Amino acid sequence: MRVEILGSGCARCQSLAANAKKALEELGLEAKVEKITAIEQIAAYRILATPALVVNGKVKSAGRVPGSAEIQA
Repeated sequence: MRVEILGSGCARCQSLAANAKKALEELGLEAKVEKITAIEQIAAYRILATPALVVNGKVKSAGRVPGSAEIQA
């Protein structure tokens, strides 16, 4: 499983990364949470706002910080 956090590294991006790690831990899944800060890579996903959560190449959330329970769902 590949999990990416798209954003500049702001506080909201860090919160999303923490929530994603917590969700993975609670589900008992192993995956590396990778932070993507390069604007060219972020633009390739065609999102309008950051932070964004990408799982296995699919955008699951953009422009907000979902909690770990929502990420698990």
